[in-house]
Amino acid sequence: MRDVSHRQPQHFSESAILINVSQGLPNPKRKTMPTETPDGYTITELVRAIDARLHGPEELRITGVNNLEQAGPGDLALLASHRLMDQALHSRASAFIVPEYFPDLNGAQLVSTHPQFDFVRLINRFFTKTPAPTGIAENVVKGSNVSLGDDVSIGPFVTIGSHTTLGHRVTLYPGVFLGEGVTIGDDSVLHPNVSIQDGCRIGARVIIHAGAVIGSDGFGYVQHEGRHHKIPQRGIVVIEDDVEIGANVTIDRATHGATHVRQGTKIDNLVQIAHNVTVGEHGIIVAQVGIAGSTTIGKGVMIGGQAGLIDHLTIGDQAMIAAGAGIEKDVEPGARMSGRPAMQSTAFFRSHILVQQLPELKKQISNLEKRLAAIEGKPPQTRKTKKST
Repeated sequence: MRDVSHRQPQHFSESAILINVSQGLPNPKRKTMPTETPDGYTITELVRAIDARLHGPEELRITGVNNLEQAGPGDLALLASHRLMDQALHSRASAFIVPEYFPDLNGAQLVSTHPQFDFVRLINRFFTKTPAPTGIAENVVKGSNVSLGDDVSIGPFVTIGSHTTLGHRVTLYPGVFLGEGVTIGDDSVLHPNVSIQDGCRIGARVIIHAGAVIGSDGFGYVQHEGRHHKIPQRGIVVIEDDVEIGANVTIDRATHGATHVRQGTKIDNLVQIAHNVTVGEHGIIVAQVGIAGSTTIGKGVMIGGQAGLIDHLTIGDQAMIAAGAGIEKDVEPGARMSGRPAMQSTAFFRSHILVQQLPELKKQISNLEKRLAAIEGKPPQTRKTKKST
């Protein structure tokens, strides 16, 4: 590490960062701007690269990748399941990665055991990485005892607090704020206007997208004599290696100890994670999820968009929570939860089917009541409904 607290910033490629911004920011999944491979590959080369089985001409040349709707001649597209067959039949793609051979499909087919994963592998073959700009812009604000690794890239108007450490090859885009005593691990990328508050620790190869706030105060108050009194939030946030955090996510610091996001977890945009939450390894949290304080989420948990979890819950490993679910109780490992309040997904879908049948059931009950009244020689009952006022 290099101590830069008492030296002038090196003459930087500030122009390089400004040029990059004017041409469009890098792909959010990459540190560098992707450039297409112009000549492409023969389809045989692609088959060998992913160990697929080919149905089609071996001499076919593939020059790009695209989705089913926008693909054209020379493009490779993904057909992941039968559900997309109608789109595939109308696609102009020259070749498809498929889970099995489809005899009605026009074009070459690369049959793969893991078509989605192999499609990602081939996408990476069609782009080459250009070097990311390195160096430090002149208008960076730095505190004392700041330590930087090799080959860092720090854009204009970045603020770095005292006693903060950046690992090797870290990239800070314009407007990033790092408080005092922050640690950023090797190869991590912080996009514009990310804010990392005092004392928080970010692991290696972490990607944090624009506008995210890590380490803001937890939402903690105590009532006394009719007033709300703030509970001091003295903990930190720890983000482990290989985590990706979407735009405008907020992860609050702990009251004491740490709010923890463990290795490999991926968090979508606009997620709120409260104080003292622990998110286990390799989880998926989709947009607009809210997780209240001191909830513990196990390994490999998947949480759908706009789900809400109350405080002090335990969510077992490999659980799946459907979009919009409201979780008010602990969830067993491997459980599938849906609805608000949430229940086991199988029970929820049975209940949902019954709800859809209610109008017809109401008619049947009304008819039965009329028949019963006729048998008993009584007038049928009429149900009065309250008028809204």
